[in-house]
Amino acid sequence: MRRSLLSLFLVLAVPLTALGAQGPYARLRGVIQDAATQAPIAGVRVVIAATGRFSTSDSLGRFEVPDLPSGIIRFFFNADGYPRTSVVLAFAKGETMVQRFELEANTVLSPADSVAERERVQRLTQVDITAEPSRGVRYEDFERRMKTGRGQYVTREEIEARNYNNLGDAARALRGVLVECGGPRGCQIRMARAGQSCYPQFIVDGRPDNFFGPLVAIRDVEGLEFYTGAADVPGEFGGSTAACGVVVIWTRNGPAKAKPSAPKPG
Repeated sequence: MRRSLLSLFLVLAVPLTALGAQGPYARLRGVIQDAATQAPIAGVRVVIAATGRFSTSDSLGRFEVPDLPSGIIRFFFNADGYPRTSVVLAFAKGETMVQRFELEANTVLSPADSVAERERVQRLTQVDITAEPSRGVRYEDFERRMKTGRGQYVTREEIEARNYNNLGDAARALRGVLVECGGPRGCQIRMARAGQSCYPQFIVDGRPDNFFGPLVAIRDVEGLEFYTGAADVPGEFGGSTAACGVVVIWTRNGPAKAKPSAPKPG
């Protein structure tokens, strides 16, 4: 018995088209095809990992993701019957990038299959491994969660590209997140699914901080995580306030992540 697994092949060597700068934001246009048949694949969700915003391929396998900041962006490809796969692309300011993507079926081989065929499949499965520049050990939890696609994320690159002035500016661009202004507290972030007086828990550099968290200057932020309800909140941030949502802030000059200490001699 053989069953099919699918992996993403990105045709990067020669882009189909590279259009000139047309404004401050970049865009991605693409076609998604089956690698074996070259038939278009409809209904594939192309998701921006940092924000959760997505585009869906049409009956001809075409899609477009507009309003992208310049810099390095990770995308997830989700489709029924295909394992979720990711790819990282680098965009110049105002660039329109056009690429062709292929979904390749990988076969799980039985012991009776030939060694040559096994080696061929092994080489194919290695193609979709894509390296991404690391932000450093202090942000490894942020990067780990961002790769899962759970929640919504705002990176330093997006903050600079979109010229956000404060946390509220970054929150307004996200689905299910409200920014309420007025009253003695000024502008406050609230999740749309939360009750009227239910405000999110703020986590700053791994520590709960509802007092200073909402006041962190956007220029000091390296990354943001937004979880709009208990179903989205990772286990490490769960608790009685999870139903109101969680906002995780990673600052650029926060405390370094502690390294495990060496055991003391007995």
